[in-house]
Amino acid sequence: MKTNIGILVGGSLSDGFAVRINYDTREQISTGKFVIISDDTHRFFCLITDLKLETNNPDILLFPPTAHEQLLRKTIEQQCVYTTALVRPMIMLDEYNRMVPVKNIPTHFCDVSFATDSDIALIFGQEDKNNFFTIGTPPEMHAPVCINLEKFTERSSGIFGKTGTGKTFLTRLLLAGVIKNNTAANLIFDMHSEYGLQARQEKQGACFVKGLKTLFPDHVAIFSLDPQATRRRGSAPDVTVTIAYHDITIEDIIALQNELNLHTTALEAAYLIAARYKENWLSALLDSGDQLKEFANTIGAHPESIAALYRKLKRLEKLHFCVKESTSNSLQQLLDYLNRGMSVVLEFGNYTSSFCYLLVANVITRVIHEEYVAKTEKFLGSQRAADEPQKLMITIEEAHKFLNPLAAQQTIFGTIAREMRKYYVSLLVVDQRPSGIDTEILSQIGSKLVAQLTDEKDITSVLAGVSNPTGFRAIIAALDSKQQALIFGHAVPMPIVIQSRTYDEEFYSTICTPVQTKSQQELIDSLFA
Repeated sequence: MKTNIGILVGGSLSDGFAVRINYDTREQISTGKFVIISDDTHRFFCLITDLKLETNNPDILLFPPTAHEQLLRKTIEQQCVYTTALVRPMIMLDEYNRMVPVKNIPTHFCDVSFATDSDIALIFGQEDKNNFFTIGTPPEMHAPVCINLEKFTERSSGIFGKTGTGKTFLTRLLLAGVIKNNTAANLIFDMHSEYGLQARQEKQGACFVKGLKTLFPDHVAIFSLDPQATRRRGSAPDVTVTIAYHDITIEDIIALQNELNLHTTALEAAYLIAARYKENWLSALLDSGDQLKEFANTIGAHPESIAALYRKLKRLEKLHFCVKESTSNSLQQLLDYLNRGMSVVLEFGNYTSSFCYLLVANVITRVIHEEYVAKTEKFLGSQRAADEPQKLMITIEEAHKFLNPLAAQQTIFGTIAREMRKYYVSLLVVDQRPSGIDTEILSQIGSKLVAQLTDEKDITSVLAGVSNPTGFRAIIAALDSKQQALIFGHAVPMPIVIQSRTYDEEFYSTICTPVQTKSQQELIDSLFA
């Protein structure tokens, strides 16, 4: 049953509509709530973006009633002062019940009511076989809000929020939905071992939640840089990752420029080494430790630049997963898993420094970029369905380290965020400091899930590319510190605030139905044809 909350008294299409709130429903109103404005031919679906106290006689405010004048105070509240809500129209239904963009406005004094469960289902769909996945419910409602996973994985997406707001749990929910629906293969750079196996929940006592490998053992593989750490957590990795020196390029070192405090002259020296020794440039540098001056003269570089580069990169020898020669091709194994539609969680174990994270993520993603560009070009040439690449989504945390204004221009992650959609690769960036990410990239992110942010720079950055963002600022700042998020962008028909789905036993039982691959579905269809 609809709850009437007020009537429309003014506003505009660009600034939003002003709604005078009924006296008996004013305490139920809050920013971010979903409301409906109905006239004779249309229904407008809107978000409350601001609230304001009004009076019909400003002289009343000169002598406000005291705390002891209760009767006078109640009389004034009912007759002379009132609350208005600014609501922003997002989408509307025409007379044929079709969803269309908002291009006109309702008439004065239209009824305004809270959205019902059926309104939510009408706009956001229902969880079924069409890649709709329940991400949560509107606050104080029980209607499921579904996200379109096909659209979510088509373009790069982002999950943002302060530390402790539940970004990791929200990310895990979405990844579970993508794996269950076989929407895309996933590569997850799991810096803190939170996605593959069990992870600790932020509650008192020993409270753990299941990881993606536990939920989907046949569809998720664990790749580990630190196999001993993975075994201590109760499972052996499917593949132990090693990176050979010849797999590391100059572009990978550029991504580490800030971490290593490398001067540009040292990078220029690296290019001189690579020009002579090709893919073996790193081995040649590290092998010349006792003869750096002679080595510099051989390639025509400044000895001090070579010495600085050698000192910075010498630390690679302390990383057990970095080897001079690798007996197994871990990178090819990873590509093989992804090509089969498997999702891969890459665990870093005890290698939790930013240096390791940046190095490994850049090396692996660069190889994936080269592979998917080649596969897409082959598909475009043959135009055969069998050659079409499997869609891939790469999940990275601490995204500002890869996508800051400097790195975004020089590293592979900036390239993927800007142009890899046409090559079947997208990013899922998870970050607590969106202001550190290049604004050009933020404006191109298709779908955003924003938990509570209080820093003005972060709020401004996360709303890059959004038309008329003023109303969203108040909503983001007013979100609860746990399990609430504002969702907007390509994967949902309109922005909405949700209370995220709980990641618990009920979720496990719902999500852990057999995952049906495309080939299995085609086989079933052929049997009943």
